[in-house]
Amino acid sequence: MTEAAVQEADLETLFNAQTGRVTWTELERAFARGALIRVDAGLDLVAVACCVARDEASTLQGWMAAGQVAPVSVAEAQAWSSDAAQFWAVVAAPFVLAQVIPVGTPAV
Repeated sequence: MTEAAVQEADLETLFNAQTGRVTWTELERAFARGALIRVDAGLDLVAVACCVARDEASTLQGWMAAGQVAPVSVAEAQAWSSDAAQFWAVVAAPFVLAQVIPVGTPAV
């Protein structure tokens, strides 16, 4: 395995270990400072975090253009606050990436 491959595997392992299930209340501060990013359920949250960490602008811009990755809007924040939404979340500094967990998904 090359050094780059080892570093990539380490980055994925790190983000995977740091990903957790959280409530909206735990994400509110990140939203208030403009650091909360919504990740579409069709994307792998850890893969997106790796792209952020590696500053893969072209990949991120493609997802943003498709609406799959975006800053959380006020309307989304209000909806999530009122319906007790749950999320998978991971910090990819300076951002917090969050992915809505569909209602009825069992706890892991």
